[in-house]
Order: sequence, then C-alpha cells, then structure tokens
Amino acid sequence: MALRPLPANISNAGFVGGRGVWLHMITATTPVRTLRPYHTRSYLRASTTPPNAIRRPPVVAPSPRTFASGPSKEPSNNGASAARREESASDPATAAANSPDEPHSQTPSNSSSGPSSVTDQSEYDWEEKPNFDIEKFTQLPYENFGVNQHMIIDREFKEVLRQLLWKFRAPIRYAFAYGSGVFPQSKAGAATDAEAKSVHPRAPIAVQKAQNGSPKMIDFIFGVSYTQHWHSLNLSQHRDHYSALGSLGSGAVSYVQDKWGAGVYFNPYVTVEGVQIKYGVVNLDTLCRDLSEWDTLYLAGRLHKPVKILRDDPRVRLANQINLLSALRTSLLLLPPSFTEKELYATIAGISYLGDPRMALPTENPNKVSNIVTNNMLNFRRLYAPLIESLPNVVFNDPSCSDADWIANTDAVLKLEQDMDPVKRGNMVRRLPKSFRSKFYFEYQKKFQIPQLEFNKMMEESKNENKGSFKRQQGGQFEQRIVQQPPEELRDTIRSVIKKTISWPSTSQSLKSFVTAGFSRGFRYLGEKLDKYRQGSKDKQET
Repeated sequence: MALRPLPANISNAGFVGGRGVWLHMITATTPVRTLRPYHTRSYLRASTTPPNAIRRPPVVAPSPRTFASGPSKEPSNNGASAARREESASDPATAAANSPDEPHSQTPSNSSSGPSSVTDQSEYDWEEKPNFDIEKFTQLPYENFGVNQHMIIDREFKEVLRQLLWKFRAPIRYAFAYGSGVFPQSKAGAATDAEAKSVHPRAPIAVQKAQNGSPKMIDFIFGVSYTQHWHSLNLSQHRDHYSALGSLGSGAVSYVQDKWGAGVYFNPYVTVEGVQIKYGVVNLDTLCRDLSEWDTLYLAGRLHKPVKILRDDPRVRLANQINLLSALRTSLLLLPPSFTEKELYATIAGISYLGDPRMALPTENPNKVSNIVTNNMLNFRRLYAPLIESLPNVVFNDPSCSDADWIANTDAVLKLEQDMDPVKRGNMVRRLPKSFRSKFYFEYQKKFQIPQLEFNKMMEESKNENKGSFKRQQGGQFEQRIVQQPPEELRDTIRSVIKKTISWPSTSQSLKSFVTAGFSRGFRYLGEKLDKYRQGSKDKQET
C-alpha cells in the first residue's frame, strides 16, 4: 500500500532507520496514532498509542527492501541539462530530499520486494556483508536505506549550492556541503556590507539569508572516480583555483592528493558565482574505505556530523551508514549507563577532534563541539534517532517522548539508557570498523599480555568476515573481557586509539595545505583559525 507523502510541517516528521521504517503521523483533528508494523509485506495497521505512555518508536519488521530507480550517473558531456536529469533520477529518498518542497520525512513506496537471492533476513545482513561493488540504488539493502543522511535546509539555499556544482565540467559523482557556512554553529552576527563582500563578493540572497549576518566560506567535498583525470579537466577549466603546484600538471596534483595526508586535495578561497567556497577532492574508493574501516577518520569524522548531500552515490551511502553506526557504537562505549541525548551527540561530534592538532593548538574555537551540537540538535536527531532505534541495547527513556511534538522540541533534554551487559557490549566492540578495531585489539593484547601466536589463533577462530559467511559478528571472551575493564580505563584506551588514528593523517593534511593552497592562502586560513580561537576563548570567559 502506497503511503501518502507527509506535509512539510516538522510536527509530522518521520525517520527512516537503519533496519526499517518508522512513521509518525499527527493531525490537528485526530489523536496521536503510530503506524505499528506487523510481520507482513502487504499492509501496515495503525494502533493508538496510550496518551501517558513513554513511546519508543516501533521499527518495521526487517524484510529486505530496495530502491526502485536506477543509478546516479556521472554527468554526460552532451550538456548540463542531460546531466541534471540524470542527477534527478536517483532514488525516492534522494528525490524527496532534493524536491522543491523538501519534506521533513520521506515515505516508503509501495515496493517491498527484496533481492531475489535473499529469502531469509536471518541469512542476510547488510552490515555484516556490505557489497561495495554496487552501482545502482536498487542494489542497496532495502527501500529508503540511508535516507536519514539527507538533511533538510532552506530550499533556495540548497538550490544555490547545487548550482555551484554545475560550474565544474569535471564529473562529480558524490558531493556534500558541510561546516559552519551551511549549518550555523553560533548565533546570528552583524557583519558590515564591506565585511560580507570580503567573503562573498556577490552572494545570492539565499546565501545571505542562510548565513544570517555571519558570512562564511562554504566547504564542499567532491567524490570522484578517477583523480588524475578529474584534475586534468578541472585544471583546464579552473587553473586559477590551484596553487603553483598546478603548473606541474594533473599527475603531480593527483600524486600529492593520494600519497600525502588523508587523500584529499583542497582548493580554498575560490570564488564561484560570487560565492566563496573551499572544495576538497577525494577518490570514491578512498572515501568509502575511510567510512567503512576508519583508517584515517579524516572524512568519516566530518560525516559524523550533519552535512548536506548534494549529489548522492549508492556505494557512499552504504559506507556512510556503516560509519554512522560505528560512531554511535563507539560513543556508547564511552558513555555511562544513563546519559542525555546532548551528551551522546557531543560524544559523537567530538570523535573527529580528539586527535586533530588544531584542537591542541590555539587555532580552533575551544567551544566548537558544544556549538555544533547546541545549534544543530534537530539535525543530529534526524541523523541518529533512526539508528538508535535499530540497536537492541539502547533506548530513549524519557517522558518527553510521549509528547506529540517531541521530535521538533530541541529544548527537551531527552534521556537515554543503554544495556551494560558484557555480551551486548562485546558485540559492539566486535562490530567496530576493521582498521580501527585492529588497533584497539592490539592495545588490549599488550594490556592482557597475550602471546602473539595465541592471539592470532584467537582472532582466526572468531574471524567471520569472509565474503561467503552469513554469520553475525559476535563478540567472544576477548571482547567481553575488554568491556569488563574499569570504565575510565576503557574510555582512555578508546580515546588513545582515536587519537592515534587521526593524529598523523590530520597533521600531514594540514601541512599539505601549504603546498596545495599556496603559502598566502595557507597563512590566511591559519589566521582565520586563530581569530576563531580568540573569539571562542572570549565567549567562554564571558559565560
């Protein structure tokens, strides 16, 4: 049965979760009703929620579902109009997020058919056996998979951002805008006209309204298929975007990008259509690897926070859903049995800053994490509430959840509880990203003084990640022993591994910026970061 699209009113918001769909519909004339799914693919039945009950949003039975459209293809060289049509024809989730009205929830289509080769959900788990060879949205695990990643911003501002992408003839397969230029991290400012034009020489009205008196450079990440080919095309069109390194050609540029730092090449302080932007170029394979394995956490950490996806790709959506679940599990391991929603999101947002050298030096606002969460609570809720509902060991446990408009009420400090059972927490450890988990295991191998041969045997016995395996990743005695260590010791070890993962890629990426951006733009960027640190320190003293 096809469900009628919800209106854009935030009180009618819905989430699409990691393993199913939860829809919450509210009208002014009817009592609160929650669609409670039964184990059937043919229909949904509605049941009335008791008025005083603490509501835990239900989740649809995990039947495999797929998107009902074709792949997101690279722009055609035949013209921008054809490329725009291809971008539009992605999947229902992306189409809903990119629609002019941009509804606050995306409802499922009437298709509930899954992959023909999968007959039993117990034998199929997208997280256990992710297929990164997919090319179409129809190959994703189920319908509306990963729609929680699509944040909602002002539609005119979004359209300006999308139009900026069309100023690049080189094919961009995946793109998102992020940072304070898109998602405010502080209250509105009062910049003078001269100050505003020093940032955006001819900013469209939509950009001015979105940034609300605090003009900031807008940050982008472009995911591309072939690094050297992309830079070759971009150098021929936008040579002025590059530093002197561009004079050496696309081979030198792509070498510096792929071999130094975290695999990203940034061009900052570029003006496109009167808007100042910074864009980073990354190979899609590098991006997907970091999202799924956390080998550097450089880009994965950026995607832990709300971003505006402007051009989607099925592989990246799959990898990023794994990334978001990994961030949630890591944060749960760092948190006590009871905590608030704000504490959870602050822990998640803080992961990527633990090893960032900019946070250790006076080059970043010391209140950055708090500002990000406080000013973007609703977006964090959109991003993570569906995933919280998909995990069996954590739950919203707050009377405020019985309110009809609890989703939109960002002033409510919601409480959550997690199960501290060693078996369940051991399973979370076992499901951490592979590269990160290897470093984490190594720390405890040393702590427990386990001989290398014995450790290798233990790891081999628990290994079930081969492509032919359908076994779930279950933590064994080693993982359970880890989570039974004193809580503060466990937290310190996790933080230490995060710092080791992030520190060198982030440091080398910062040093690389003086080569890729040029010294003048590099020092300009450093100066702005120093200003942010001073302003943040001043604000902290005043409060």
